[in-house]
Amino acid sequence: DVMKRMKPFMLATDVGFILYWAVSLLILLGLEVVPQSWLFKDYDNSIIYARNWSFFPLDMVLSICGLLALRRYARGDPSWPRPAAFSPALPFRAGFMAICFWTIRLDFDPSWWGANLFLTLWPLFFLPKLAREASAN
Repeated sequence: DVMKRMKPFMLATDVGFILYWAVSLLILLGLEVVPQSWLFKDYDNSIIYARNWSFFPLDMVLSICGLLALRRYARGDPSWPRPAAFSPALPFRAGFMAICFWTIRLDFDPSWWGANLFLTLWPLFFLPKLAREASAN
């Protein structure tokens, strides 16, 4: 079934977003938890910083929905496809918007592009199947 194949991608994305935002919060609090070279270009620019934090609410919604769907699936709850639909849809949005943003800025950092291409591409394999599963329930 679709969830068995999608589960590792969902976990990587959902846990990855929670870790990313936890690190971002620690940086916001003034702690140097990662080397400066790991931060995206112009990290200290207030507009770029605000743009980054504008993703926080949706990233948290997708992580909560993804983890909730995984829990429901593990319990055999047939309602798992509805919250699971957010898990690939919102990372696709986040990754695609980030790729567009960095393209407009002509910023091609492979580490940021790799992460955002992951967010953009994996959902494309699962969204159609998940939509069929959700409509069947």
